[in-house]
Amino acid sequence: MKFKETLDKSISLLIAVLMGMMVLNVTWQVFSRYVMGDPSSFTDELSRYSMIWLGLAGAAYVSGKNGHLAIDILPEKLKGKKLLLLQLFIHSMVIFFGAVIMVWGGGNLVYITQILQQKSATLQIPLSWIYGIVPISGILVVYYHVFHIVQLFKNQE
Repeated sequence: MKFKETLDKSISLLIAVLMGMMVLNVTWQVFSRYVMGDPSSFTDELSRYSMIWLGLAGAAYVSGKNGHLAIDILPEKLKGKKLLLLQLFIHSMVIFFGAVIMVWGGGNLVYITQILQQKSATLQIPLSWIYGIVPISGILVVYYHVFHIVQLFKNQE
């Protein structure tokens, strides 16, 4: 439980830093474009990549808080063992998606962009750094949903 709390705080700090960085970046873009008349060349790309990181880190954070968007018509009607089975199925599907699509697929994407040495157009940073959040977020989502499954069983005792 202590590890999860530390992880939650770390991710929320990352999200806050990314959000602050995006605000400063977009403010600079507006200032340089309309006040100085010479728009900054890197701000568009930096805000795009920051948004990718913010979205995926935010998705992992919300997953950890079990606050993801859900249609709860069926869970409200079920009780007992049927509700437990539905929750296990949902968490298992999220784990499957996180492991296969985000960790394995995202890991392959990072690997390929690293091998090809692809760089961003303006910032000239390796795209593997940008795409690295996909498998990281996937690992976090898998961890959180395994944690939720363990909590379901603990609550049944």
